[in-house]
Amino acid sequence: MFFKRIFDIIFSILVLILVFPILVVISICIKIFQGGPVFFTQIRVGKNNKKFKIFKFCTMNNEKSIDGNLLPDVERISKVGSFLRRTSLDELPGFLNVLIGQMSVVGPRPLPEIYLNRYSKDQKRRHNIKPGVTGWAQVNGRNSISWKEKFKLDVWYVDNQSFFLNLKIIFLTIFKVIKRENIIPENKDSMEEFMGN
Repeated sequence: MFFKRIFDIIFSILVLILVFPILVVISICIKIFQGGPVFFTQIRVGKNNKKFKIFKFCTMNNEKSIDGNLLPDVERISKVGSFLRRTSLDELPGFLNVLIGQMSVVGPRPLPEIYLNRYSKDQKRRHNIKPGVTGWAQVNGRNSISWKEKFKLDVWYVDNQSFFLNLKIIFLTIFKVIKRENIIPENKDSMEEFMGN
C-alpha cells in the first residue's frame, strides 16, 4: 500500500500539472456560461467508512422554481455541465483528493453517505480500501451496468488489486474516456439513486 500511495502522489501531481491550462479554461467557462461556484463538493464515503469532501467541477446552475425550491437536477444541468459530464472532465478536480490522501487513482468510486445503510454485507467490503478516481467497474461498463454489477466488480477489485491491474485500469480509462464510452445511460444526465438490494 505504501508504493500505491507514492504512485498516487506522483501520478496526481503530473496530471494536475499537465491539465492545469484545461482546468483554467473550464473554470472560466463555468463562470461565464453557468454562473455560480466553479467547484462542486459533496460528502462521500472513503476507506473504512471515513467521510470526506469530494471535489468536482460544478455542472449545474442554482435555478429555482416559483416556490423557491431548486429545480430537479436534470433541469439544472447546463450545456457546459453536460459537456463536462459526457467527457468526464468534471472528474479532474478529484486528483486533489488523491493528492490529499482521501482517494487513490484506482479504486471503487466514492459514493454518497446515504448509501451506507443500503449495502449488503459483501458490498460493504468496497470500503476496505481507498476509493478511486477510476476503477474496475468504470472500465467494465461504468454507468451502463446495474448497481449490483458495479458493486460486484468493486469487491472483485478489492480482492485482486495489484500494480499491474492498476496500470491496466488507467490505460483502459484513458481509452474509454477518449471514446466517451458508457459515461451515462442513453438519454439520461445521471445515474439513478441506489436504493438498496
